[in-house]
Amino acid sequence: MHARPLKTTVVSVLTAAVVVGVSVVVGLLLKQSEAGTAFHTSDQVAIIVLGVLIAVGILGFARPRVDADAERIVVRNVVRTHELRWPVVEAITFPDGAAYATLQLRDDETVAVLAIQAVDGERAARAVTGLRALLAADQRR
Repeated sequence: MHARPLKTTVVSVLTAAVVVGVSVVVGLLLKQSEAGTAFHTSDQVAIIVLGVLIAVGILGFARPRVDADAERIVVRNVVRTHELRWPVVEAITFPDGAAYATLQLRDDETVAVLAIQAVDGERAARAVTGLRALLAADQRR
């Protein structure tokens, strides 16, 4: 079973593209200000590079993913990745009003599953159902 956030990914990619586009246009058109300040080629390149770096940061929000099989679940969030065997997972929760699903672990810890987001509606519900089925199958063993 695999899941990724759809709407967050689309918004992240589009936003990153706009940031790069704007930084390229500004970088190329920036020659001299009305105040008399002259911009050099290095300034123009710096603006474009800064835009690209900002876009890379924005694309980090498209990174979340969850992969699960009969043995384990791998949750990749924006910064961290968690690889867990099913026996350490107690439940998969997605309460009403929550922005994303959560793994409840047997040691009373939780792991956010940013790949399954409420804004994705039915797609998110199917992903949670799939994860719960894998967890239930493991608990029956």
